Amino acid sequence: MSRIGKQPVAIPSGVTADITDGTLTVKGPKGTLTMGLSELVSVALEEGQISVKPANDGKDARGQWGMQRTLVSNLIEGVTEGFSKVLEITGVGYRAQSQGKVLKLQLGFSHDVDYKIPEGIEVKTPDNTTVEIFGIDKQMVGQVAAEIRRWRKPEPYKGKGIKYRGEYVFRKEGKKK
Repeated sequence: MSRIGKQPVAIPSGVTADITDGTLTVKGPKGTLTMGLSELVSVALEEGQISVKPANDGKDARGQWGMQRTLVSNLIEGVTEGFSKVLEITGVGYRAQSQGKVLKLQLGFSHDVDYKIPEGIEVKTPDNTTVEIFGIDKQMVGQVAAEIRRWRKPEPYKGKGIKYRGEYVFRKEGKKK
């Protein structure tokens, strides 16, 4: 039995949810999100909360149960509070600058890297070595952070590169004489 799936998702005030044709639409103060629902689970709106139950006793249905409940919870959290990721840039001469819908990165290449920020995502650079990514879609915020990080992953010898805030980079010892 799914311990996560058993818990209903509370709908806070100011948020409306609607289920039509296998699609869940959630509207809140930060925006609107939609999600296609799996046929293996049944989703019901009940007085201020959304409950998710498996459609049958099959292994696949029970496997989707907790995942679908978590995705519904992420929709509610996204339209009320939103999600954010913070990237830290380490290295001599490495820096970032947000210019409208383009993030300019100087990462030791012979050219600057221009990353076009997708629609629905907001990127701020409070200083040269910090990139803050905001959005209402958790998957998209994580995807943008991963794409930016992919340009220069942190290396284990000096720790240079782009890392998530709070990420531990395993450091190695260099060559010995």
